[in-house]
Amino acid sequence: MKSRICLLAGVSFLAAVTASGPAMAQSVSPAAPSANAETAPEIVVTARKRTETLLDVPVAVTAVSGDALAKRNINSVREAAVLTPGLNISSDGAGRAFVSIRGVGVTLVQSVQPGVGLFVDGIYRPNTAYLNNPLLDVERIEVLRGPQGTLYGKNTLGGAINVITRQPGNDFEARGQASYAGPDNAWLVSGSVSAPIVTDKLAIRVGASHRQQDGFINNTNIGGKANKLNTDSVSTTIHATPTDDLTIVVNGYYDWVKGANVPYARVTGPTDYSRDNQFDSLGTTTYKYRGINARIESPIEALNTKVSLLAAYDLRNTSAPDTDGDFGPSDPALPIPAVRQGGTDALRTKTVELRFDTELSDQFSTLFGLFYSRETTRSDQLTNIAIPLIGLSLNNRAQNSTKADTYAAFGTAFWKPNPDWEVALGLRYDHEDRSATGRVNGGTPTSVGLKSNQVEPRLSVTRHWNKEFMTYASVARGYRGGGFNAVTAPVRVYKGDSAWTYEVGAKYASADRSFTLSGDVFYSDYKNYIGLNSIAPASTGGLVTVDLNSGDVESYGAEVEATFKPVPEWTLSGGATYMHARLTDSSPYTAVTGRTLATDRLTFQPDWMFNLSSDYVVPVGQDSLTFSASVNGKGSRSAASLNQTTPTILKSYVLANGSITYRMGNVELAVFGNNLFNKKYFDSYIEKTTLALAGLPASDLGIIGDLRRYGVRASFRF
Repeated sequence: MKSRICLLAGVSFLAAVTASGPAMAQSVSPAAPSANAETAPEIVVTARKRTETLLDVPVAVTAVSGDALAKRNINSVREAAVLTPGLNISSDGAGRAFVSIRGVGVTLVQSVQPGVGLFVDGIYRPNTAYLNNPLLDVERIEVLRGPQGTLYGKNTLGGAINVITRQPGNDFEARGQASYAGPDNAWLVSGSVSAPIVTDKLAIRVGASHRQQDGFINNTNIGGKANKLNTDSVSTTIHATPTDDLTIVVNGYYDWVKGANVPYARVTGPTDYSRDNQFDSLGTTTYKYRGINARIESPIEALNTKVSLLAAYDLRNTSAPDTDGDFGPSDPALPIPAVRQGGTDALRTKTVELRFDTELSDQFSTLFGLFYSRETTRSDQLTNIAIPLIGLSLNNRAQNSTKADTYAAFGTAFWKPNPDWEVALGLRYDHEDRSATGRVNGGTPTSVGLKSNQVEPRLSVTRHWNKEFMTYASVARGYRGGGFNAVTAPVRVYKGDSAWTYEVGAKYASADRSFTLSGDVFYSDYKNYIGLNSIAPASTGGLVTVDLNSGDVESYGAEVEATFKPVPEWTLSGGATYMHARLTDSSPYTAVTGRTLATDRLTFQPDWMFNLSSDYVVPVGQDSLTFSASVNGKGSRSAASLNQTTPTILKSYVLANGSITYRMGNVELAVFGNNLFNKKYFDSYIEKTTLALAGLPASDLGIIGDLRRYGVRASFRF
């Protein structure tokens, strides 16, 4: 009842705003201010797979430009999350990430399908590891909040993150950036060149980057840094227009990531911000991401239709040869097991999408399409459990492979009875056929299958009151596919989860774009929530880690974003989220594990988040000096815990960042500092009950967030 009251209050508030005049409005990213600009340009997005301005899109969407990311010293999607209301991302390893939008879509391990869709130039990425990968030559990042299944398919029940890269054209362009920050020797160098090969016909862009840092976690057992990160990226885009009505774009990329695997430190509680790791190995893991994709677009003039064909082939290979599975030092003099793990996995993804965008009249248009994907995975993991005191050593080898085919048909009809109103009705049908085969220690393979047929509708109604102000209301359903557990798990298959989301919002942008404001309220009814993995009795005795449907979730809240230029030289921007996401029924969790939960809060989900930035430009002759400051905060969160009586709550925190940038023509020099007050906080946390149930030495485990960094940055653009 409380949630319905809050939702109705939000609707009433927006209705009152609409009746009294423009007050809520355009969702925009913090942009680099210009001392000369009097009117900011329209922000263009492709949220509905069409090129539109933010004021035309009845979706809560944030667009962050690549230039804004560079000025904030942001180098990955995970770091960019602080600029987007409702988006929550944290990580406990180079290839692992927790990601959710409005509390929906949390996932961690690679075997669980993501609940927030990740796309690069419209191409789906099937796992969350990309969130930690370096961003290279990005034009902008679009974050769409709420279910996007109608246009983007399954695994977007929380929303979608779309990364759009820069495209080559007729102009030669060279960009470069280098930065260094201490005290953990964090440095980055990147560059790209874009040039025409044949004017108006063929152009190419090539980019590359290198990033590395020592991190802030020390291994006091064997020495060295426990969370080093080293990445290299190369990408190439070829843009061809052999005729005036035919466009062909081909992109290839290679990302190489070397980092630590779950470098947790043993801590005494959620206020013990220790960064001393005592693993028997550094847990170094390498990831190789490769892929090629192509897009072909051509109009059919007779039908007033633009046809788009997209195809992609993506590969990921992971190697983790030596990981400490008991999260601490071994002692040959004690009868305590020492657990070491090593493994590899490989993922291959093929996708094809065909779209028809038709304008039947000034009032009516449609977007229809077909989609197919094939995912295959193979993993091989070896676990060694040794107790030197009694001379015991056991090896356990688990081999698994999966195959998944997804077929989809989708369509949206857009009706504009007049310039002020739009009604959009969309529907998508997804069919997924997923299978898995696993074996333990070379035994007889066990196979299981999972099929699902899902319909994901979306209805939105938009009202443009004038050129500066619009309101909208929408209802949509999203769905995430299920998956499989280990051969010895009590529940081999868990089903997918789904969410219905109801949303009303408004956007305003003044004529000169000196003031923009947007806001929305939402309510999500979330069924069969796939929670973070837990421990359950194994069918062969003992315990086993499982992914499962934990129950039902209710999530509701409000979001607001704004920018304001009180004078041409000064830009203020920011956003805030209030969100109440809670489990309303956890009986499915108890049925599988035989345990109860100590809290109804969702793991790692804060009730509030905010960001605020200020950029002030001081002209210096023909040059300029920009003073930038920002703060971002996140509320208290529930840690990962299997404790049945006492929840572990991580404290809220606020981080402050700043920079001073001197611009001389096309060259910029800057000094910057991140987390200026050296605020200590946890990026990830596991309460000790989990280890105790696994028969390991009981201790809480935590990974601290990045501490204070300060450094210099230089960039150019010609």
